[in-house]
Amino acid sequence: MTYALVFSGQASQHPTMLPWLDTDPMAADALHAMGLCLGANWRTAIQDEGCRSNNAFAQVLITGTSLAAWAAVKDKLPQAPAVVAGYSVGELSAFACAGVFSTDQAIALAAQRAALMDQAVSGLHTGLLAVSGISEGRVLAVSAGLGLECAIRVNPSQAVFAGTDDALSQAALALGAAGAVCKRLDVRVASHSSWMAQAAHAFSDVLSALPFAAPFCPIATNAYGVLSRQPAELRQALGQQLACTVRWSSCMEALAERQVSCVLEIGAGSALARMWNERYPDIPARSLDEFQGPKGAAQWVGMHFSS
Repeated sequence: MTYALVFSGQASQHPTMLPWLDTDPMAADALHAMGLCLGANWRTAIQDEGCRSNNAFAQVLITGTSLAAWAAVKDKLPQAPAVVAGYSVGELSAFACAGVFSTDQAIALAAQRAALMDQAVSGLHTGLLAVSGISEGRVLAVSAGLGLECAIRVNPSQAVFAGTDDALSQAALALGAAGAVCKRLDVRVASHSSWMAQAAHAFSDVLSALPFAAPFCPIATNAYGVLSRQPAELRQALGQQLACTVRWSSCMEALAERQVSCVLEIGAGSALARMWNERYPDIPARSLDEFQGPKGAAQWVGMHFSS
């Protein structure tokens, strides 16, 4: 019996996320490293909507709290995960979890990644729009001329699109009239699109100077949607994903092909667990943020080992 881990991405952060984390002694080191970037009062800062959606704050917050949560739960689980994946910035946490680099390095990379992404769209107002209910091709046809790009591919009728604020607002009106359900995400940059080409190139340079260890388990990469344990492939994929479509649909397929018994989402919110359950109802998924602490999550995973 095996399980998979998926690490939450940006837009999952919320004011009451992982409320037990601050008092768990196993989470202290990761939270300290995160606090060196964000300040010790990050719990207060996250209450402010403007701060919470700020790219530089959010990416470090998501990486730091996810790895703190993983530190709190990992020794309570029956064994190490068979496979891992991270959604967008969550890929940094997935790589660190699998031993490619350290928690401190992941948090530092999150800060660098956010800064480079902000620089790439400096002076522009860009973001992301989640669209469900119609195909990617139909979205692009309805919004033709607005310059939208598919940032994250979830399933045939659900994806996230990048563009300027004005374009996303116009597209949301047109797509709503065409029967789609649209939601602006709490992300202020046009992630995973050609707007990020400069950032992807610069981040790849940063990664080239960082030693990558072979992970203890396969990682499903955003850029390619396939499993890899090769440090060179992982380095290339992590750099490229800033400016290319995240193939989350393919990542889920790759995890499912490992025939895991269950999937645990690490981080804030439960968006990835919902995506998984909609697609693979026979393989249960839950988010750590749904539990009152790591013990309950570990017991849930253990239950699927004994069933």
